This record gives sequence, structure tokens and C-alpha cells, in this order.
Amino acid sequence: MKSKTGEHRFETRAIHAGQRPDPTNGAVVVPLYQTSTFAQPAPGVMRDGYDYSRADNPTRRALEHNLASLEGATHGICFGSGCAATSAAVQALGAGAHVISFDDVYGGTRRLFSRVMAHDDRSFTFCDLVDPDAFLEHVRPETKALWIETPTNPTLKLADIAAISARAHEKGLRVIVDNTFMSPYFQNPLALGADAVVHSCTKYIGGHSDLVMGVVMTSDDAYAEKVRFLQLSVGAVPGPMDCWLALRSTKTLAVRMERHAANAAAVAEFLEGHPAVKAVAYPGLPSHPQYALAQRQMSGFGGMITLVVDGGLEAARRVLDRVQIFTLAESLGGVESLIEHPGLMTHASVPPEVRAELGIDDGLLRLSVGIEHVDDLIADLKQALAG
Repeated sequence: MKSKTGEHRFETRAIHAGQRPDPTNGAVVVPLYQTSTFAQPAPGVMRDGYDYSRADNPTRRALEHNLASLEGATHGICFGSGCAATSAAVQALGAGAHVISFDDVYGGTRRLFSRVMAHDDRSFTFCDLVDPDAFLEHVRPETKALWIETPTNPTLKLADIAAISARAHEKGLRVIVDNTFMSPYFQNPLALGADAVVHSCTKYIGGHSDLVMGVVMTSDDAYAEKVRFLQLSVGAVPGPMDCWLALRSTKTLAVRMERHAANAAAVAEFLEGHPAVKAVAYPGLPSHPQYALAQRQMSGFGGMITLVVDGGLEAARRVLDRVQIFTLAESLGGVESLIEHPGLMTHASVPPEVRAELGIDDGLLRLSVGIEHVDDLIADLKQALAG
């Protein structure tokens, strides 16, 4: 699925890759092929490979081409959610696979690994991958892959993708990176040595809080074939409408990410100087313990911020009650700014003792900084933190 515009820059590929004008009528925007099946000119003879929309759909195919181009992959394989994409990426490793995962991952990922997939013949070990050598002591004969989320959710720790990939490949292991927080615009794990990339397209790729979708991207033909077989056989595919919405969104991904990052940088600096805030985590702050890695590995620092308010849960609830522009809601990456309490919301399924080990305490809040005017966002947080 390599784009013919692969030599062009990101902003150009975002608008054109996989999106040629419709040959029948010249429509510039890829049509919404809202159909479940396709007429066959003869039994078993398909037009351009289409017979049933679970197997393939022209709108989905255009999106898969587009996303693969943006991530620098040969294959893009879309699913009905980020969790469905995660599940397929691990299932494609084969029966009995052992996976070593970053410990601080999205709560839904940890739940999927430890409470769903671990009940079949797969197993998972969680460890802190801030140290690129940390996984080595956990490698077993049945270990097949490392699962990296960087920055992590919600504490925004970073994993050195290049260093870990080099070590993993020496052991014959695949490296799969959840790149949701950075989007393909700010980070390209395949270029750093990773073997596959997963996104929750629900977040920055969709960008408007109006779709749920996931994608697996890779340039490994054999692995891609296994993932696509699961896409067909399990059937956890996105509908044409969601694919059409995602294609609309990728056109503005570059400009949105620039604004997200600019706003987040200003908000993070404000929070770092506020007396009611005990700690701020943002990869773009020089105070971040892995700031040097962030500068080397990412071309921008994204729109996600974690802060710890002084006063624990009571103070955190007070901030959540007072915000007016920031919306109290799960998810992230939309044009609107969101705020949430991981311990009570996105990571509530993570056992309390594990949350404590990861530093997800009662005063921790997660911000998804949107693209509103930054002065209004800072004013909102200032009044919410006052008194």
C-alpha cells in the first residue's frame, strides 16, 4: 500500500495520499461507499477486489493507503477501535506468545493484556522501559515482542525506541509501538527501528471526537498478512462513515498538531509556575527527566500534559468541578480541550496498588490541550486552581 506520493512532505501526503479524484465523475473527495456488498459481473469475479465490505471497502482502502503513507509504512490495516487494533497486533504474533510491555500503558491496553488475552495461551510481563535494558531480564524462549507506548499514558514517560529496537532485534523480537499520543506528525517509530505501529485513530488522527477506530501499520509483509487475515476473519472493522471522517481529518492533522503542541507548551509552562501544582509532566519542558530523548526522538511534543495538584483527591475534584472550557471527559486528541482524573476514569480498571507503583496518585490530572485560544485555556485553569 505504498503511496505514489511517498516522496512528498507530510502535509502534502496527508491531503493526497490514497485520495485521487474519483475516476467516474472527478469527485475530489473520496466518496463514502456506504455499502455492505458489491455486484459481481460473474460468480467469483470481483471488480477491483471488492466483494464484501468486511473484507474491503473503497473508502477504507483509501484511508489505509493514506495512513500508511503518513507513518512511512507499506501496509495500513484499520480496525473498529484502538483496542481491536491492539488485539490483532498481538494475536498476529502467534499462539503462546509472551509479550513484554511498558508498565505505564493506557488502562484499556493493560486490561486487554492482563484480563482478556492472558486467559488464553498468551502471557505478558510489565516493566519500566525507561531503561532500554530493563526488558532483557524478562526475555523467555516464547517471548515474541515488546509493546511500547511512548509517551506513556498518563505519566508521560518516554521509551527510547531506537535503543530498545536494536536490543530487541538482537534477541529476535518484534517491537510494536503505540504512537497514539504523538501521531505520525511528531513521531515515526518505524524510522527509529520499530516493526509495527498502532494508533487509536479515535484520538489525534480523528481529531474531532466523532469516531472510534484503530490502525496497525507495518512494512513487514509477512506480519501484515497475518494482521489482515485477522481483520477479515474477526471482522472488527470500521464502517465506511468512520473511514470517511478519518480521511477528512488527516487533511488537517499537521496544522492541528502544531496548534496542540504550541498551546500545550504554554499551558505546561503556566502550570509549572503555579503554587497549587506540585508537579507537571510534559516532554517539551526542560524539567522533564527525558527532555533530551524527547528532542532527539520527536519533532514536536504533543498536546498531552499531566499535573499533580496539591491537596490530593479533594483538590483534584475541586479543579474538575470548576473548569469551564476544559471538558471533563475521557479520550483525548480532539480539537476541544479535555480534562480527566486517571485514577477514577481511564485507569480505574488498573488495580490501586499498580496505580500507586506507576505514580498515578489521587491528585493526578491529565489534560488533552485542544486548539482553542491559549489565553482562554490558561485563564480557565487559573480560575479552577485558585483558592
